[in-house]
Amino acid sequence: MCGICGIINLKNKPIRQATLFPMMQRMKHRGPDDEGIFIHQNVGLGFVRLSILDLSDAGHQPMNDGSGRYTIVFNGEVYNYIELREELKRQGLSFCSGTDTEVVLKAYIHWGEKCLEHFNGMFAFAIYDEENDVLFGARDRFGVKPFYYCMTEDQFVFASEIPPILETKCIKPKANNQAIFDYLVFNRTDQTEATFFAGIKKLQHGHSFTVKNGEYKSKEWYNLRERVEKAAPFEDEQAYRACLNSSIKLRLRSDVPLGVCLSGGLDSSSIASIVYEDFGNTGLNTFSAVYNKGEHGDESEYIDEFRGTLRNMFFTHPTVETLYQDIPNFVYIHAEPVPSLGPYAQYKVMQKAKENVTVTLDGQGADEELAGYHYFYGFYFKDLLRSFRMRKLLCEMKAYWHVHRSIYAYKTFLYFLLPKRLRTLARANEYGYISQDFIKCYSKRNNIAGNLYGSSSLNDALLDHFEYKLEHLLKWDDRNSMASSVESRVPFLDYHLVERTLATQSSEKIKDGVTKSILRRAMKGTLPEKIRNRMDKVGFDTPQDEWLRTPVFQEYIETLISSKSFKNRGYFNVQKVHELYQKHVNREVNISKEIWKWIHLELWFREFIDERLMPHS
Repeated sequence: MCGICGIINLKNKPIRQATLFPMMQRMKHRGPDDEGIFIHQNVGLGFVRLSILDLSDAGHQPMNDGSGRYTIVFNGEVYNYIELREELKRQGLSFCSGTDTEVVLKAYIHWGEKCLEHFNGMFAFAIYDEENDVLFGARDRFGVKPFYYCMTEDQFVFASEIPPILETKCIKPKANNQAIFDYLVFNRTDQTEATFFAGIKKLQHGHSFTVKNGEYKSKEWYNLRERVEKAAPFEDEQAYRACLNSSIKLRLRSDVPLGVCLSGGLDSSSIASIVYEDFGNTGLNTFSAVYNKGEHGDESEYIDEFRGTLRNMFFTHPTVETLYQDIPNFVYIHAEPVPSLGPYAQYKVMQKAKENVTVTLDGQGADEELAGYHYFYGFYFKDLLRSFRMRKLLCEMKAYWHVHRSIYAYKTFLYFLLPKRLRTLARANEYGYISQDFIKCYSKRNNIAGNLYGSSSLNDALLDHFEYKLEHLLKWDDRNSMASSVESRVPFLDYHLVERTLATQSSEKIKDGVTKSILRRAMKGTLPEKIRNRMDKVGFDTPQDEWLRTPVFQEYIETLISSKSFKNRGYFNVQKVHELYQKHVNREVNISKEIWKWIHLELWFREFIDERLMPHS
């Protein structure tokens, strides 16, 4: 787990070390253990290392193949590197280290671009072929690891994060208004190759690229829909459990201490239980965020189910005071606006984890493959309606009410039946604080209402979430973990598990008003029943509604939304913003997510757009 960066000068001017080094320092938190630079004429590669496998100097990067022709910078983990190394040895290749980086490099030399199909893991890398003067790179199937780039007439610049690219001054930072519209209206980011910065893009997940003769080309190397069509569905919960176990076993490979981020939910609790029960890790470290009893986001009653079983349970206690202190660094390390304070809880969990381990396992991805979010009921109802399974529809709608006593699923069902344009306008005008001119200009260009909310069936919706929604969660996970120099691994995103789960029929995901049916059955006898049978969905969350009502935040927020810069952005009906915030303070409404979006967007502008980037500790 590391940080990578690079520059190709398209005018054939030599790259200077003094240009690469500041890029590396901007992301030194990603790799505090080592660093290195490779320069060949107009090509430069930079690297900072967080040592996980083979902690010796043999893992130093940039790494070459021994002949000097190929040089790689690699971020991530290829978990099946041991098996691949043995396979490549049988093909006559030799190795000088115990790293997965060398396996990736030798696999590329042996198989070419087809090497990607052999990798099981999370990765973003670039390989320079000096003989052919070509840079080849790729990103993992689901976008666990980041890869950003900027292409101008003069240079191609890439990095694991956006601030190192800004450090080169290849472009003047400018806001991408379409990204801001999608963020404000839909709470979504990262559904396309675009970022919040005009001119800076990300390599799409499951894509590779080449830069040759001054031309950048990318192509898809992994298509999830095609793979799911060929995948074998799980025949029962035992088969599902075996595949999940296999994924977790691979992700336990590490030469440094390891733990689990334990939220108290079904997903992270399943991982912790399997690591402890099935793999006998009795010294397992777990890390949780807890609050005062009764506060929103406090999961203590579920986390406590592991007391007496797990000996090394660690806790962090985020508060309104810690949030107030952490906001500047939180805004900086994410580098793009985040639409809720949920990721802040994870940010604090990773800080706690760093005191004890270097690698964590996390439950990201399970909701997208097992229909864990409650709005997926709306997709399921739509699926049953469109396929004329009316009896089943009525039974599931009745079961939902019996289990949850909520009308939320019915509201999402009706929303998903609306035409695309009405879905957009309904969300854009929900609270009435977004400028009508801004809505008119950008509402027709968004692809969320159609691509993400227009799915015709539950399984299509899950596939669309992998394509258009999952990646922003993975981005926040990456930034939070790497800010504390921790590697976060996500067992639910093993591609074997994903493909077979998505190929399995919808009733294994939602059944009798209950989500994640196959996982719940698979964990019977291993997971505490109180967790296995819980029906709510929380995850790492915060009491943000109350935090944003406190006196310190009332003053902070009023100052922000009354500022000249906030008024002049052109995104808001400022009078409505003030009215809504006062209603929130008076407990007439709870719009904490909207308020946080105002805060983070304004602070992002001030940090990255309005002023020159300043150093941070």
